[in-house]
Amino acid sequence: MKFCMVTTFFGAQSFGGDAAYVERLSRALCRRGHEVHVFHCVDAFNSVRGNHPLREYVPPPGLHIHPLKSRLGILSPLATQMTGQPYFKAEVLREALEAIDVDVVHFHNISLVGGPGLLHYGSKAVRLMTAHEHWLICPMHLLWKYGKKSCDGPDCLRCSIAGGRPPQAWRSTDAISRGLQELDALIFPSRHALEEHRRRGIGAPMVHLPYFLPDDWTDGIEDVEPEPSPRPYLAAAGRLVRMKGFQRLIPLMRLLPEVDLRIAGTGPEEGRLRDLAADVPNVKFEGLLGGKRLARLFHGARAVVVPSLFPETFGYVVLEAFAVRTPVIVHNGGGAIQETGVLSGGGLGYSNDGELLLAMRRLVHDDSLREDLAHRGYSMRIGEWSETAHLDRYFNLIQGIKAGRANATPPRPKFAEHQADSSRFARKTNDAGAA
Repeated sequence: MKFCMVTTFFGAQSFGGDAAYVERLSRALCRRGHEVHVFHCVDAFNSVRGNHPLREYVPPPGLHIHPLKSRLGILSPLATQMTGQPYFKAEVLREALEAIDVDVVHFHNISLVGGPGLLHYGSKAVRLMTAHEHWLICPMHLLWKYGKKSCDGPDCLRCSIAGGRPPQAWRSTDAISRGLQELDALIFPSRHALEEHRRRGIGAPMVHLPYFLPDDWTDGIEDVEPEPSPRPYLAAAGRLVRMKGFQRLIPLMRLLPEVDLRIAGTGPEEGRLRDLAADVPNVKFEGLLGGKRLARLFHGARAVVVPSLFPETFGYVVLEAFAVRTPVIVHNGGGAIQETGVLSGGGLGYSNDGELLLAMRRLVHDDSLREDLAHRGYSMRIGEWSETAHLDRYFNLIQGIKAGRANATPPRPKFAEHQADSSRFARKTNDAGAA
């Protein structure tokens, strides 16, 4: 089968769980002999990257990457942000997604690569979308109001202005609802995210499909002893931004002088966090880690702390900790983080600083509790959150959609066929939508 993945960030030009999932799903499909094309927006990454470094990334055989780049640079994603349309990248995306030999079009984070207008493309194929963020119901993507608290009710215009986002007048239209009508399924990595979207009026056919880790993500790590460390330590990881909550975690380490905190990641708040930790000698910054290096850090930790203040849609860091038999400590206000980290049985939750401090002390000093939680979390990683389980459910979804189409009467309306093959749309992606 031929798959087209469309997302804003990918590969070297990426950060966040959405890009990680697209890469992991694409690689898993390629391992099973499928052909995968990934379209992503270089202009969008350049417009928001700041000092974020490029990642090292080598695609596996069968994975074809199509970086979308316009002569207009960051004006291209800005136009999409303001209009909700692919605009300067429309031609190449339409031709690619409506190619006659494309079997599945899977949209991911499309906020800056095409907006809701992109969902009308690719009508011949099975069309899926995964909601990695809350973009469908929140112009700030995060349900994080005024940059200070979880969203308790819509005040989108003022919140967008406070967050420095360009206006999105199209959100006052039915652009999103019309776009979602073109999907065969809208996928959510957590039940919490699915119910939050349902509660806020999203009416597409919704499916719960949790994230997964590749079968080989921990090869050579999980069955060996952790690297020796002179002191016990807790680990944390993520993009260093305020809503991730690291600023709440760092001061508490003064009350745990016998334990280190090792933080992996980079981001716009890194300077402030380093200043905050300047007089807390047991807080260490590890920089940007990925793959095996992050797995090794988590493997040796007493626990991985996830202090997210905003409602996450899954929280890959939880699954990555479980994969190396390390329990987690999660903030109960972190949306799906509580679902994945606590209700899964693999971690402890907290609601305030006192509960967080107690949870850290328990997992540092109580070996029996730590081992019990670690076993429960690992069971999720090799069961429901495994690559095999995920791909089985993914293909069952696709086959169910195809069967439903075959039995439907009258047949589903189709756009005009475009006799385009992958070589044609590959040639156009280097200067997509040049003005």
